[in-house]
Amino acid sequence: MAADNYWTEEQITVVLYEYCRKPFGQFSASKDFVQQLGKLIGRSAAAVVRKVGNLASFDPKMKQRGVMGLAHTSKLDGIVWDKYYGNWEQLTFDAEVLLAKFKNRKLEDSLEIDLNNLPKGTERLQEIKRRINQDFFRRTVLASYNLQCCVTGINNPSLLQASHIVDWSKDEKNRTNPEIGLCLNPLFHKAYDENLIGISPDYDIVVSEEFFGKRMADVDEKVKEYITSLNGRKIILPRRFSPDRDLLAQHFEKFRHHVA
Repeated sequence: MAADNYWTEEQITVVLYEYCRKPFGQFSASKDFVQQLGKLIGRSAAAVVRKVGNLASFDPKMKQRGVMGLAHTSKLDGIVWDKYYGNWEQLTFDAEVLLAKFKNRKLEDSLEIDLNNLPKGTERLQEIKRRINQDFFRRTVLASYNLQCCVTGINNPSLLQASHIVDWSKDEKNRTNPEIGLCLNPLFHKAYDENLIGISPDYDIVVSEEFFGKRMADVDEKVKEYITSLNGRKIILPRRFSPDRDLLAQHFEKFRHHVA
C-alpha cells in the first residue's frame, strides 16, 4: 500500500485511463481487472472503485444521466480530470508510461497491443503512439456504448467495432476523441461508411434504398423486413461520451447527398 492515505497524481491518472476504457458498471471490487489494477498501483480494489466513483462525479454525461458519482472528491481529482478531459492522446500516452513504470518495465514491454512490424529510428515512437491511440479509441467507444452495437443492440464484443463519424485522417486533432465514435457491428460499420445508412443529429436511423443492392429480390424477406424496420428508430445512446451532433450532421448531409 502507499506510505500514506493520499492518492498521487500518477495513481489517479491510471484510474482515469481505466475509467474511460471499461464500462462503468463493470467496476466492482470483485472483478479481477480491478483487483489487479489496485495491486499494481498500491491500492485496494475497494479504493479503486471509490476513486472511479469520485471521477464519475466530474463527468458531464454521467450528470446528465443522473449519476452523480461519489462525494468527497479531492482537489487533485479535479486537477487530473481537467488536465486530461478532452486531451485524450496525452492521457493515453501518459497513462501507458505510468503503467510501465508501475510494472517496472520498459514501455514497449508493458503494452498490451500489437507491436509487430514497428519501424526503427525516430518513427518508432510515433507508430507506437498511433497504435496506443487506436486501442484507446476502440476500447473507450465500446465501453461507452456498454459493449452494444448502437443500431442493432448486438453485444458480442468480438462482433463490435469503433466507427469514426468522420474520417480520422482528415481530423487528426480529434482522432482519439471518443465523441466522434459509434459502436457498430461490421455490417453496419461498412454501411455507415458507404452511406448506405445514415444517422441524423437527432440520432434517427435512416436506411438507404440502395442498402440491398441491385438484386433486392434475391435478399431473404426476413432480412429485408428487419433492416427496413430500422428506419426511423433511434440509435442506442452511450452512457458516456455522446456522439458529436455537429459531426453527425456533417456525415448525415453527405448521406443525404448520396441518396438524393
